[in-house]
Amino acid sequence: MKFETISMIGLGYIGLPTAAVFASRKQKVIGVDVNQHAVDTINNGEIHIVEPELDIIVRAAVKEGYLRATTTPEPADAFLVAVPTPFHTDEHGQNHKADLSYIEAASKAIAKVLKPGNLVVLESTSPVGATEQMAAWLAEARPDLTFPQTHGEASDIRIAHCPERVLPGHVIRELVENDRVIGGMTTKCAEAACALYQIVVEGECVATTARTAEMAKLTENSFRDVNIAFANELSTICHELDINVWELIALANRHPRVNILTPGAGVGGHCIAVDPWFIVDSCPEQAKIIRAAREVNDAKPLWVLERVKEALEYYHQQHPDAKRSELTVACLGVAFKPDIDDLRESPALGIAKKMAELGCRVQIVEPNIETLPRSLDLANVELVTLEEALVQSDAVCVLVKHKTFIKKSEEIRAKESVIDAVGLLG
Repeated sequence: MKFETISMIGLGYIGLPTAAVFASRKQKVIGVDVNQHAVDTINNGEIHIVEPELDIIVRAAVKEGYLRATTTPEPADAFLVAVPTPFHTDEHGQNHKADLSYIEAASKAIAKVLKPGNLVVLESTSPVGATEQMAAWLAEARPDLTFPQTHGEASDIRIAHCPERVLPGHVIRELVENDRVIGGMTTKCAEAACALYQIVVEGECVATTARTAEMAKLTENSFRDVNIAFANELSTICHELDINVWELIALANRHPRVNILTPGAGVGGHCIAVDPWFIVDSCPEQAKIIRAAREVNDAKPLWVLERVKEALEYYHQQHPDAKRSELTVACLGVAFKPDIDDLRESPALGIAKKMAELGCRVQIVEPNIETLPRSLDLANVELVTLEEALVQSDAVCVLVKHKTFIKKSEEIRAKESVIDAVGLLG
């Protein structure tokens, strides 16, 4: 099966690197995004996100004519859909439900330009059944075409699911080297999708069903979430028992079959903090451990905030005449993980906002961003350098283990009041 033109729907943290990697293999790629700024930036050979090596690849691909961006889908041989799949909650923050509106909008947009023989692959991490739902939306919009759910192997359009499984900061390398799980709605759908990804993937393309592929990604991230929850729960237990959790984990990990992960301020990002809820929503009675892990990790930021409150109260005990508004707390890091600019579902970001609501001045140190997000556009919050924070702050809260902070760990340690949520100081 030949793919002369590939359309990438969604040019974010996954879509743009994927489009760039295909374009680097001399494939004609049309990127589509509703964000006009992103489209213009890419067409200028530049990037609107932070990811190592991506800027070089995009610049070359655009210059050589293999990659261009637009806000409107155009005809292509294959369409890869990588749009957000967040979740909704009720007024109490419960009953997490997947929001497939972005997939629905993408489906209706590309349906207009579909033609017989096209392949449509959903890359967005989704609840089980989302690929079938996408196929239903496409069929509803294009009754003149046939789809796998009604015509099986004889369908005009091939539909598959291929979840991304890359690590921010290493996306370009992992898009090429990692194995890919490719689930087709039929065997021929899977074969077509495998043929597409084999253009760029050096790892193995493993074919399965669409539902199994969807569940595979949710399982991978839920496994990580459960293991992180164990570490986070262990950190709260050790705090109560006056034990250094970092030393404890290092000792326990000397066992040849034990590998406890590192506790943190919570779990963030577009995958691990979201995907387990898709499983819980689909099988609430069965997903007991997965639900418990999510609840533990969702509660960790509140636990960190309690440690900050304790530090503030201690400060006031030592300085009874000081007003809360005169106290400055520095938050080191608001990205969802080290050394990236991605703030999606970041527990550190939420902690910083709650900290501002305590009435103190909050200094944000985040070396990977140039401006604060809208949620932190508050009168008592400012973005500063690490050097400024170490001089001006009364207390420091380490929320993300950026390399910049590791290099300055001894200077951070020297501060009178430090809340270390990530083990920077050991």
